[in-house]
Amino acid sequence: MGPTGYRDALRIQRELHAEVLEARGSSTPRGYLLLLEHDPPVVTVSRRPGAAGNLLATDAALAARGIEVEATDRGGDVTYHGPGQLVAYPIVDLNLVRIRIHGWIRMLEQVVIDALGSLGCPATRDPGATGVWVGRTAADPDGRGGRKIAAIGVRVSRWITMHGLAVNVDPDLGHFDTIVPCGLVGRPVTSLARELAATPGGAPDLASVSAAVEAGFALHLGRPEPFRDRPASDD
Repeated sequence: MGPTGYRDALRIQRELHAEVLEARGSSTPRGYLLLLEHDPPVVTVSRRPGAAGNLLATDAALAARGIEVEATDRGGDVTYHGPGQLVAYPIVDLNLVRIRIHGWIRMLEQVVIDALGSLGCPATRDPGATGVWVGRTAADPDGRGGRKIAAIGVRVSRWITMHGLAVNVDPDLGHFDTIVPCGLVGRPVTSLARELAATPGGAPDLASVSAAVEAGFALHLGRPEPFRDRPASDD
C-alpha cells in the first residue's frame, strides 16, 4: 500500500474485517494481507493500564518532530511506526486455519524470523517478551538480552485478526527515544540497516523485506499445523 496514515490504515482494516466476517462459511472465504509504511510517523498507545505512562515525550515535543499520537485497540503497549518500517496487517479468519491467539502470535514471530534469516539477519524469539530479537546469546544473564527488531501487537474479534507486526528496516531509530518501546525498560531497539551495515551489500530495501514477509505468510498460512493448539470456535 505504500505510505499510509495510521487512521486510514485502521479504517481499511475494519472494512476488510467486515468483509472477511461476511464471507465466513461461504464458498468464497476471504483474507487479506496489508503491507505498508506509516507516514506520517505515529506513536500508538494501547488500552493496557499504564501504557500511556510509557510515552516519554510531551505532545509538543512529538509534534515538533512530526510524530502523531493515536489510541489503538490492539494488544501490547506503546509502539512507534514510521517511514522505513514495514508494517504487515493480516486480516485472517482463524477458524479457517484453526489457530488460536497464542499460536497466531507465535506464527507472526516465525514469519519475521524466517524473513530476516533469508535476508542474512539471524533472529529469534525471547521467551519473556513478544516480538523478534537479534543478538541474543546464552551468555545473557537471564537469556533475555539482545535488540528488538520487530514488534507484534494484535486484535482478534470474532476470531478474525487485525493489526499485526512491524519490522524495522531503516526507520529513524531516534524516534523510539520518545517512548518505552512495548513497555520494556532497558531493552534496545535496532533495525536491519544497523545490523547489516557492515555486511557485503548492506541492508535490504523495504521492497525486499516486504517480499520476504509476504513469502513467510504464504508458507505458514499454507502449513499452519505447528501453530495449532485447539480449533477456534465462533464466539
